[in-house]
Amino acid sequence: MKRAFSALPALLLVATLSGCATSWVVDSDVKSFSAIDTVPAGATYRFERLPSQQANGERQASLEAMAASALEQVGLRRDDANPRYTAQISARVTTTLSPWADPWLWDGPFGYGYGYGPYGYGRRWYGGGWYGAPVIPQASNPWYEREVGVVLREQGSNRVVYETRARNDGPYTASAAVLPVMFQAALQGFPKPPEGVRRVNIELPTAKKQQ
Repeated sequence: MKRAFSALPALLLVATLSGCATSWVVDSDVKSFSAIDTVPAGATYRFERLPSQQANGERQASLEAMAASALEQVGLRRDDANPRYTAQISARVTTTLSPWADPWLWDGPFGYGYGYGPYGYGRRWYGGGWYGAPVIPQASNPWYEREVGVVLREQGSNRVVYETRARNDGPYTASAAVLPVMFQAALQGFPKPPEGVRRVNIELPTAKKQQ
């Protein structure tokens, strides 16, 4: 399986020097595109939804609430009645096999099998020849790949003035804690972010890991 992200775990637990507490670092790979140099103080926005997002209003409202906090941190204020910009919010979470799971399954130390290796499915020989039946990767070792996106458009002209995406992967199910932080990472540097892909690390209390 070819991975689009770093092979290192994207959610790291690091010990702090004060007491016995630990901090949880959410690291995101961020890429942004900007067509503006500055944003007027107190600039306003409203959320805009695609038809597919309108059909799943409760989930979309939850994502917009996560993004609203990040937008406020960079100086944008929600005002549905008099917006300067529209903000389109997206997010996805995909479950795959952990890259740290046992890559091969076989019949025994002298048998043969058909396993899941770092480059996909394939036969492996253990003395019995190139035989075997396909097996399904074990679901007990899940890995979560996440991506969030924000697209800002000028109200009226509908011109895209800012587009940004953040990607993260790791073993924890805590999307409710991770996604808001990823929106913060995606908007870091707004409105003139660095060029290219960059790594953004944000710490969270470890207690949020199980949310």
